[in-house]
Amino acid sequence: MVRGERNVLGGELEVCGTDPLTGFYRDSYCTTGPEDRGSHTVCVVVTEEFLDHQLGVGNDLTTPRPEWRFPGLVPGDRWCVVASRWLEAQQAGAAAPIFLAATHERALEIVPLQLLEAYAADVPDDPSSLL
Repeated sequence: MVRGERNVLGGELEVCGTDPLTGFYRDSYCTTGPEDRGSHTVCVVVTEEFLDHQLGVGNDLTTPRPEWRFPGLVPGDRWCVVASRWLEAQQAGAAAPIFLAATHERALEIVPLQLLEAYAADVPDDPSSLL
């Protein structure tokens, strides 16, 4: 947990993912700050449908980008995504499941809690069961 950072449920922000290491700051949390202009605050388990949608709108999440410490994602990876990108995918019918306890409260500035809750999933150690 990150001291002082809150999740959308009002509790302490929990780890989103460590393999690959996620977060705007690559600290495993969906923390945000002034440098994070995109608001990488929604913790998801990426699905093939979500990745395909993102690629289709110009957000390639599968190609590794070492200069950004980005390994490229595969279905089942936990990742902090931009709140507006997640909302865009939801509106297109391609939303990925969300881990609410690891989704930063700032996501609520873009996505209503009720909508996040509709896609909530407890994230097991092996998230392939969510695919």
